[in-house]
Amino acid sequence: MGKLTVLALRVVIGMLLAGSVFVQAVMVPLLGSDLEGIDTDLAYPVAAFLVVVVLGIVTAQVVLVCVWRLLTMVRRGTVFSHAAFRYVHIVIGAFVAAALLVFALGVMLAPGEAVAPGVVLLVGGVVVAVLGVALVVLVLRMLLAQAVARDVEAARMQAELAEVI
Repeated sequence: MGKLTVLALRVVIGMLLAGSVFVQAVMVPLLGSDLEGIDTDLAYPVAAFLVVVVLGIVTAQVVLVCVWRLLTMVRRGTVFSHAAFRYVHIVIGAFVAAALLVFALGVMLAPGEAVAPGVVLLVGGVVVAVLGVALVVLVLRMLLAQAVARDVEAARMQAELAEVI
């Protein structure tokens, strides 16, 4: 991966992290104060919804930090090592946690008449989509495992060849 590509991706990740911190620090409290003033027919308190939103943002931030770390490994040429698996596992866990949070949001929206049933069904579709992303990352993890195994095998064969010569 080229230096310009890594730099561009780091700029995007930095902007996303800054934006997510802004949303957590400014927008979520404003949303909470706006919703407290409105009479909603929600079965759960507004604070529960805000907790789910904040935790969802945290899962996105975890993914962004892990991708940043993997980019660092790409730049150093060490991404095809066992150390990369730690970050990939964290990304998979973050996506599963995000799917659980979206599911919890759907459960909180389901009772009562505040939200149409179609919206709850759409939230269920988002759960499936987020789990699908986790599965894609799992497949990419398997590809990384194959690449690491081949890299180890190539290094072993090169060492044997060096002994013969």
